[in-house]
Amino acid sequence: WCVAKPSVPEGIIQPAMDYACGSGADCDSIQPSGPCFRPDTMIAHASYAFNSYWQRAKSNGATCDFGGTAMLITKDPNNSSDFQ
Repeated sequence: WCVAKPSVPEGIIQPAMDYACGSGADCDSIQPSGPCFRPDTMIAHASYAFNSYWQRAKSNGATCDFGGTAMLITKDPNNSSDFQ
């Protein structure tokens, strides 16, 4: 999974999430009426957007970096309080 780094300030994560959402990530799911809106936190929404983009674009050479705001993990982030 490609997720937002919990230590990065929200003001830095927001532009990276905007990039992911504008470049092909499925960000409809993290809108208020979407199925993945909760938890309603920047880290959760950014992690969803980053992973959505990366899963779609990694076969074309995309990396999980987003300007240093993201990282790859092997544990399901849905089972970790760090990303919620």
